[in-house]
Amino acid sequence: MTHGGTAHTGREDRGGLRTTLAGLTTRGRSFLAAGIAAAICAYVLGQGDLLRVGLLLAALPLVCAAVLHRTRYRVAGSRRLSPSRVPAGSEARVHLRMENVSRLSTGLLMLQDRVPYVLGPRPRFVLDRVEAGGRREVSYRVRSDLRGRYPLGPLQLRLTDPFGMCELTRSFSAYDTLTVIPRVEPLPPVRLTGEAKGYGDGRQRSLALAGEDDVIPRGYRHGDDLRRVHWRSTARYGELMVRREEQPQRARCTVLLDTRGIAFQGAGPDSAFEWAVAGVASTLVHMLERGFSVRLLTDTGSSVPGEGAEGFAGASQESADAAGLMMDTLAVIDHSEGMGLSRAYEVLRGGNEGLLVAFFGDLDEEQAALAAKMSRRSGGALAFLLDSDTWGREPADVPGSPDQSEERLRTLREAGWTALLVPRGVSLTELWREADRQRTGVGAVSGAEGPS
Repeated sequence: MTHGGTAHTGREDRGGLRTTLAGLTTRGRSFLAAGIAAAICAYVLGQGDLLRVGLLLAALPLVCAAVLHRTRYRVAGSRRLSPSRVPAGSEARVHLRMENVSRLSTGLLMLQDRVPYVLGPRPRFVLDRVEAGGRREVSYRVRSDLRGRYPLGPLQLRLTDPFGMCELTRSFSAYDTLTVIPRVEPLPPVRLTGEAKGYGDGRQRSLALAGEDDVIPRGYRHGDDLRRVHWRSTARYGELMVRREEQPQRARCTVLLDTRGIAFQGAGPDSAFEWAVAGVASTLVHMLERGFSVRLLTDTGSSVPGEGAEGFAGASQESADAAGLMMDTLAVIDHSEGMGLSRAYEVLRGGNEGLLVAFFGDLDEEQAALAAKMSRRSGGALAFLLDSDTWGREPADVPGSPDQSEERLRTLREAGWTALLVPRGVSLTELWREADRQRTGVGAVSGAEGPS
C-alpha cells in the first residue's frame, strides 16, 4: 500500500531579493567583498582596469543570485511511502522524486526530508545538475519500534547556482504520515467458550426477526420464493403463508483493553502496556479472520470511530478495511486517566457480547469484582491479567503481590472467566493455547511460562 503527496514551489514562496542575497555562500560573499574592495582601491588609485575587475567580481555573485531567485520556483517534488502502514519494528521505504519543470538546467540540488527522531536521522541527498524536464529519484528507509503516527516532511530543497555563489533553501508544503501499528502475532485456531454461537467452526441457525409479523408461519410478501409456501397454514388462514426465514447469526467478539495509567508500569516498546496493545491487535485480527463480528472496547467505554453497533464484520470484503481502521486506532491509543472499569461495564451490561476477551493491567479488589461481573452477559470470557511483578515493578513496592494476583485470578475464574496471569516475556500464542487447555480442564494453570 502506498500513499503520496506532491508539492510545487511557487510564487507564494518568494521572499524578495533581500532573502536571495541572504543566501549568498561564503564564496559568493568573498567575491562580493573582493569586488567592492577592488572598486574602492581603483577609485582611490585611479586604476580603470582594476575597477573593471572589481565590478566583475562584485557582479558575478549578484547575477547568480538574481538568476537563482528567478528559477527556484520551477522544481516540483513528490513523496511516496511504501507501505504507509507498517508494524512496529518493520521498515518502510520513502521514495522522493524531484522534477525540473523549467526550461533551464539546475545547479547542484541538496535534499533534506524532515522525519521524527524516532524514525532515524534526517536523510540528506545531493543531486547533480538536473536537465530541463529531467527528474531524479532517491529513497531512504525509516523504522520505529514505537507505534504511532509520524509526519514525514515537508521536504526541504537547497538550490545552488553552477558557480556556488548562492544557496537558497525552500520547503515544499506537502507532507505524509507514516502509521506504525502494533505487532500482530498469529494465533492458533483453538476452540474457546462461546465461539460456536454463529460463524466459525460451528454455526447456529437463528430467526431473522424483523418485527411482530415474523411469526411461524408468516404472510406471503412480494418476492418470496414460492417454494417456501406453507400450504397447511395457507389453507387454515385463507391466504398464502410462507415458512419463516432463517439465516446464520454471526458470532460476536468484544475485545476489551484496559488503558488506565495506574494499571501499568514502565514505558517503551517492551513495557506491559505495549504487550497488551499488541495482544489486542493480534486478537482482533485473529477473530476477524475467523469470521467474527469484532468490537474494540476500552475502559473509558469508547470504541473505534465508525464501528457499527455489533462491531466490524469479518470474513467479508470489508474485513481488511475494518482491521486497518482498528490498527490505526491502536497505533495512537494511550493511557487513560480513568481510575476504574465502570464505563466499560456499563457498555457490556447492555446485551449479549458473545465472546469477551479482556487484557487487564493491575486490578485492585474493587476492580476485580467489577471485572468479574462483566462475564455475565457474554457467551464466553477470556482474561489476560498482567503480572506487575515481572513487568518492571519492584516486589518490595507491592508486598504480598503474588498472593494478590492469585486472588484476582480466583475472583475472575469463580465468575466464569478463563483467566491467565501474564508474566514478562510470555508469548501470546502459548497463552492462547493455555486458555484452551484451561477451559477444557487439561493442564490448567494460573499462568504460562514464556518460551525458552
